Amino acid sequence: MTIRKGEAWGTVMMPPPGLRIVTDDAALHDWINQHRAGSEMIRDVGLGGGDLARTAGGGVDRESAAGRFAGDVLAAPFDVVRVMADDGRVVWSCSHIVARRSWWRGEVLFAMTAQFWHGRDIAPRSHPNDGKVDVLRVAAQMRVRTRLAARRRARTGTHVPHPQLTFTQLADTTISFDRPVVVWVDDRRWGRAAQLRLVVEPDAYTAYV
Repeated sequence: MTIRKGEAWGTVMMPPPGLRIVTDDAALHDWINQHRAGSEMIRDVGLGGGDLARTAGGGVDRESAAGRFAGDVLAAPFDVVRVMADDGRVVWSCSHIVARRSWWRGEVLFAMTAQFWHGRDIAPRSHPNDGKVDVLRVAAQMRVRTRLAARRRARTGTHVPHPQLTFTQLADTTISFDRPVVVWVDDRRWGRAAQLRLVVEPDAYTAYV
């Protein structure tokens, strides 16, 4: 069940023996997609670093990740986003989706279940278990100087509201682009697409943070 306003999220407990620990979003992406493809891998995973771990209140460096999971940690359900391209390709995202042709011209899309992306507070209201994906669209008309200013303000989450930045929170949405864009899913380059459908799958796995 996804988190509800005012309710506690997850349970503090000892992680299971032999817990698999991932130290960035790309490694978690690989684990999630192996699992969604029918692998016999266990469902539990430890978030030892990355944007999603930071969002959930964790996130430690690679050297100290194992030590963090030697005692009680938060165990909680997390959502994933099923990403479907117009050519039939499917992949699952655990943290963030970025689609663009260029940072400095044309539309840029962020679709977030994490709050952070590369140290920037892209989606200040995002929660990884609220049943929604936070979609930020940068208008194609935004000028380079304005983009630079928004990039700086995104470090503290103060880039929104802005008339050329559109934010929506959705459980299921289809996004079209005027021309194909390059899509990154959890820091993995996925390829090009002219249309994406994003569907949130709630409570897809349990992670320890």
